[in-house]
Amino acid sequence: ISVVLADDHQLVRDGIRLVLEGEHDIEVVAEAADGDAAARYSLGHKPTILVLDLSMPGTPSLEVIADVAQTSPATSVIVLTMQNEPPFARQAFQAGAKGFVVKQSAASELVDAIRAVVAGGTYINPELGARLASTPDAPVGPPDDLTPRELEVLGLIALGYMNPEIADKLVLSVRTVET
Repeated sequence: ISVVLADDHQLVRDGIRLVLEGEHDIEVVAEAADGDAAARYSLGHKPTILVLDLSMPGTPSLEVIADVAQTSPATSVIVLTMQNEPPFARQAFQAGAKGFVVKQSAASELVDAIRAVVAGGTYINPELGARLASTPDAPVGPPDDLTPRELEVLGLIALGYMNPEIADKLVLSVRTVET
């Protein structure tokens, strides 16, 4: 099982690598510190699994998931994140992720997720899965009281862009984006 690790924190990548390489059948073939590198390494290495943090600099992780699903269909994405709320899991699965593990989990849970996904299944953290099943879908459509510009900013936030990136993209000050 070949794996590309994508997390913007070197210490986290080092820890995950130690856990995964302790398994006889898992090999980490590359590490990425941003979304752009994660997509590039997934295309170049064609790993079995991409372990991807949901909050990365560069290309937003949800876009990376969709891109990998399209350009490297043999690669399955497992999200590993601090975000443990149902809407984040829904978005990740809708983008094409096959697994969702929260960083508060035991290290063995990531290994279990990898094995489940490689076997053709999907995986979600059990506690989060229970909350996801009991949480109704969010209402469809934006709130009525937002301006078109606010909706544009909100859309970029939903895609994972950070305030400075949104400011650059929309030619606004960071302060305006924050407001």
